[in-house]
Amino acid sequence: MPSPRKTARRFSTRRESALSEEFPALEERHLPQPDLEALRPRFSTHKPRILILYGSLREVSYSRLLAHEARRLLERLGCEVRAFDPKGLPLPDEAPTCHPKVQELRELSEWSEGQVWVSPERHGAMTGVMKSQIDWIPLAVGSVRPTQGKTLAVMQVSGGSQSFNAVGQLRILGRWMRMITIPNQSSVAKAYQEFNADGRMKPSSYYDRVVDVCEELVKFTLLTRDASTYLTDRYSERKEDADKLEQRVQLKSI
Repeated sequence: MPSPRKTARRFSTRRESALSEEFPALEERHLPQPDLEALRPRFSTHKPRILILYGSLREVSYSRLLAHEARRLLERLGCEVRAFDPKGLPLPDEAPTCHPKVQELRELSEWSEGQVWVSPERHGAMTGVMKSQIDWIPLAVGSVRPTQGKTLAVMQVSGGSQSFNAVGQLRILGRWMRMITIPNQSSVAKAYQEFNADGRMKPSSYYDRVVDVCEELVKFTLLTRDASTYLTDRYSERKEDADKLEQRVQLKSI
C-alpha cells in the first residue's frame, strides 16, 4: 500500500501537469477561476418567494389538495407562497400572450424565487393542464431567462400504485427551463386514501416525504437565490457576448 506522502506527491504532480496543459480551443480570458466571494454573497432577508402550480381542474383535485398542503408547510417554514389557479388558462398558442391568465402566470413566475410543480399522473404521464402552464412560461424574454436559476420541487399524485413517471417528466422540464431542481421529490400513491374529509393530508410516510421536500426546497432557495446570477454565468455565453460586442465596436468604427 503506497504511503500517504507518495500518494500526495502523485496527485500534486498530476495537478501541476494539468495546470501546465495548453488548451488551444479555449479562450482563456473568458474562463476565470471560481469566485468564492460571488458564491457566498450576503443573504437577503426577505421571505423566500415560492410559486405553486398544480395540474388539475377537477372540483375534487388531489393535486390541488397536495399543493395547498405544501403551501401550508412552506408558509410554516417562513416563505411567502402563491398558488396559480389554472382554471381559465387557454391552451398554448390558443390565445395571445396578453391574455389575462397568461399574464398572471408569467408575472407570478417572474416574482418567484422557487417553484413547486404538482401533477396528477394520467395515462402514465403528467396532465395536459400541467404541461400547458409550463409551456406558457417563456424560456427567454429578450435577453432575460425568466426561470433560470430558480429552485424547483416536483410532486405527483396517483390514483393507483406508486409511480414516478410524472415527477420524472417534470424534472426534464425543470432542466429544460434551466431551473435548480432539488434532489428530493414526492409521489403520493392512492391519493384518495391520503386525505381526510377536510382536505388535509393524513399522517403517513407520504406526508413525511412532502415535509422533507418542502424543507429541502426552502434550504436550496435560501442557499442559491442570491448567487443564482453567478451560478448560471456560463463560459459559452460570456464568449458569445464578447464576440457580439466586438462586432458592434467594429461596425461603429467603420
